[in-house]
Amino acid sequence: MRRTTKPSEVAQSYAVRLMQHLVVPTFVLNPQREVVVWNRACERLTGVAAAEVIGTKKHWRAFYKEKRFCLADLVANERADLLGSLYPEFTVSTHGLGFSAENWCVMPKLGNQLYLAIDAGPIHDEDGRLIAVVETLRDMTDQKRAEQALKALASSDGLTGLANRRSFDQALAIEWARAQRTRSPLSLLLVDVDHFKLYNDLHGHQKGDDCLRGVGAAMAAGLRPADVAARYGGEEFAVLMPDSAHGVALDVAERLREAICRLRLAHGAAAAGSHVTLSIGVATEVPAEDMSSDLLVARADQALYAAKHSGRDRVLSADKALSVFGRAQGVAPCGARKTRLR
Repeated sequence: MRRTTKPSEVAQSYAVRLMQHLVVPTFVLNPQREVVVWNRACERLTGVAAAEVIGTKKHWRAFYKEKRFCLADLVANERADLLGSLYPEFTVSTHGLGFSAENWCVMPKLGNQLYLAIDAGPIHDEDGRLIAVVETLRDMTDQKRAEQALKALASSDGLTGLANRRSFDQALAIEWARAQRTRSPLSLLLVDVDHFKLYNDLHGHQKGDDCLRGVGAAMAAGLRPADVAARYGGEEFAVLMPDSAHGVALDVAERLREAICRLRLAHGAAAAGSHVTLSIGVATEVPAEDMSSDLLVARADQALYAAKHSGRDRVLSADKALSVFGRAQGVAPCGARKTRLR
């Protein structure tokens, strides 16, 4: 005797066929978080065939190298508390309609990275019981990379690739506020290319640009990931060093000065020495609540000014700027280690 097909089974079969032909990459989990639908668009997006995941909980392998929850898993488990740790950008739909998120996925099968916009929502029966979770995916990689490129252009100096002045000012405000909260030291290096106008006049603006690029590259190579190096303006640079004691900042400044000496960028202008050198002013503050970051900048600027007027090609601490200011000192040959003025 042939079994009569129930209307609900017909509807379910139709829904599955419909999802298979959707142009939107889609997969469906049952309440046990097993894959019951993995449509053709999802196969194309991930490179993973439906046969590899249907009936399993291995759908995560299509998107990540290590086992972790996908968005549909969080819906099935009602774990909205994990959204923040797993997805940098997310929203929770109202009325229990699911979650939306964006995330970089490593796509192990394809060997590339995609930035995916993800929506996952539950399907309940008439009694409110969960019967499935549907996850849909949109490839937003091109848009995300374009957005990142625009942000980089807006925050970077076009010549050196370092942070620009606006970006540096924002970083200073953030790190100053953090240092106030944590009572930790914040150090600032202000760096100036000695006799740069003479260099430009002698070698031309193209060579001048090359010189600044070389200085910027040396700075970027010699700093920690947490430090912020910026082109502060013209031939002047700045380095912001969070959680850095004064002695550490002085050591970094000296290494930077020596790195430029080792580049041996020929200068040759009268009274400028044979090679390009740097003058660096260093200041450190553990900011109190009533202090402004302007104080840190002013003290580093004062140290830089004193360094340039006491012979150039040297590192000078803000603590000793006043005591040495005005004392003319001969410039040692580039490459010779200076005694730091603390």
